[in-house]
Amino acid sequence: MRAKEFGTWSRKAAEWGVEYRDTLRERPVRAQTGPGEIAARIADNAPETGHDMETIFADFEAIIVPGMTHWQHPRFFAYFPANAAPVSVVAEYLVTVMAAQCMLWQTSPAATELETKVMDWLRQALGLPADFTGVIQDSASSATLNAVLVMREKALGWKGNVEGLVGNDQIRIYSSSQVHTSIDRAIWVSGVGERNLVRIPVTGKSRGMDVAALETAIIADQQAGLLPAGIIACVGGTSVGACDNIAEVAAVARKHGLYLHVDAAWAGSAMICPEYRVFWDGIEGADSIVFNPHKWLGASFDCSVQFIRKPEELVRTLAIHPEFLKTHGHDGIINYSEWSVPLGRRFRALKLWFLLRYHGLEGLRAMIRNHVKWSEMVAARLAAEPDFEIVTEPFLSLFSFRHKGAGDPDAHNLALVNAINDDGRIYLTQTRVDGAIVIRFQAGQFDMTEGDAKTAVDVIIEVSRRA
Repeated sequence: MRAKEFGTWSRKAAEWGVEYRDTLRERPVRAQTGPGEIAARIADNAPETGHDMETIFADFEAIIVPGMTHWQHPRFFAYFPANAAPVSVVAEYLVTVMAAQCMLWQTSPAATELETKVMDWLRQALGLPADFTGVIQDSASSATLNAVLVMREKALGWKGNVEGLVGNDQIRIYSSSQVHTSIDRAIWVSGVGERNLVRIPVTGKSRGMDVAALETAIIADQQAGLLPAGIIACVGGTSVGACDNIAEVAAVARKHGLYLHVDAAWAGSAMICPEYRVFWDGIEGADSIVFNPHKWLGASFDCSVQFIRKPEELVRTLAIHPEFLKTHGHDGIINYSEWSVPLGRRFRALKLWFLLRYHGLEGLRAMIRNHVKWSEMVAARLAAEPDFEIVTEPFLSLFSFRHKGAGDPDAHNLALVNAINDDGRIYLTQTRVDGAIVIRFQAGQFDMTEGDAKTAVDVIIEVSRRA
């Protein structure tokens, strides 16, 4: 593609993006296509000769877009958001054009040094102590894997990478049932094994770990000759927003010399608002924390931030220094590839820099506070309807509810959530609370308004009446 054509299609893509965002409310939120429908319209083999851009772009609009679920839709209330504020998208254009591989300081000094500065901006914005250092990972799954690997290596006296796990004491890691499944994957990939992830029962409305049961489990494992290594706590669990008592869990971790990792992938963004930090009181006692600016803060995917108290432990666990990756003559520089499992790194700091400078912390705080307020409004309106039940009260902008209908309650509510999503005006998902199906609602899309929240209530009630 020559420069002139590159310019033409770059402008067309940008213009298409602007129109797409402007017309999202006119589209159904979830893709309305059936399984295999898109694949049937795509050729079975790659072309031997190239196609012109007009044909390719026309096929993109006709084939691909109808099969997309629109995560930037203002009435996307499912899962958690994967926000991409427009200013973040602009920054991604620039990152994509430069296409730098930012694995080392010398491969792009600005990428490394900007990441260092922006991570400290975020540390201050979240009210974290100065002894935390941040790094951008691709996802919370990677950050959690990093934490589990450090837990493993510390517990084994830094011998695991060299000797493997065979012949060493059996490692134990503790969490509640409310943590994300990325914790299970980290346990698998690290070699610790699912049987050694000890599930601690939860208690109270917050559905946090029973701290007494946690300590009992640790002591029992020690007495059995097992090797407790770490605890994974959560703030704002994916299902219904479960919160562990971080201060109490941290005290147990300190008492028994265990590493504490806190998963605040979604809720961590809200901690830029000082009034919400009560939900992670005691966070200064953690060894590492993860939160995803690509969820609620507005940075386009992928952009996950891991804060670490002792980054030298992470580097000791992950760093390899072949000659071709050394930077000679520059002592004390940071090579962030040594802080993550992948060697390759994208220039993710640029979109955070653009985002924070354009909106400012107060602009982002206002957005989060509105989402919390609007979610509470939706919950209150549903609670006022005689045929609806609020199952879990709003935690920040997330709550769950159930509709009281005829027949099997689980089947009825699954049918209702499917009918709502088929309607197309909003998008919700389901989960289980105490074994029963409930419907989740979370407000978090970057461009949503109070009107979108009111539409959600209207749609839920309207569809339920005819379900």
